[in-house]
Amino acid sequence: MKPSVKIENVVASVTVNQKIDLNSIVKFFPNVEYRPEQFPGVVYKLEKPKTATLIFRSGKMVCTGAKSKKQVKEVVTKVVEDLKKYDIVTEKPEIQVQNIVASANLNAHIDIEPIVLLKGVIYEPEQFPGLIYRMDDPKVVILIFASGKLVITGAKKKEEVNLAVNKLQKILEERKLISYEYKRKKSQK
Repeated sequence: MKPSVKIENVVASVTVNQKIDLNSIVKFFPNVEYRPEQFPGVVYKLEKPKTATLIFRSGKMVCTGAKSKKQVKEVVTKVVEDLKKYDIVTEKPEIQVQNIVASANLNAHIDIEPIVLLKGVIYEPEQFPGLIYRMDDPKVVILIFASGKLVITGAKKKEEVNLAVNKLQKILEERKLISYEYKRKKSQK
């Protein structure tokens, strides 16, 4: 069975190689959030797409909430262009994806207990119902639930997410720790 995978969040770091006057941003963009006593950066939110860009005095930014690398570029371009209109930023942004968070569904029941024998696994059911699996290649962390649902974090490309999900599914199938029948019977009721 083919798993379904959905990108939930792409986090990217941005550098504009110049200092940024955060008070100027507040002056020209009254809808931004800036409380320096609580957080050292400006929070610049967009509604479409629903994202937040954290802007720091150092010229560094963090874009969060985007659903793809393309969307990150669109959001950063919009924010930087807005800031350029008031000469707050003059440099071109350098963008680097830091983390992709994705959800996946293997559409099957997973026998969680035996997975603890794999290298890189943490499972404390009295603390948390999911199993934490640190995969080496690709270097991601996967939360695995008995329901067949997964949360993948740490990837830098969508291809790494898909590779990790497919690799995990193959491991589970080889060890007979995944049951597709269980899900089919439940959906027929």
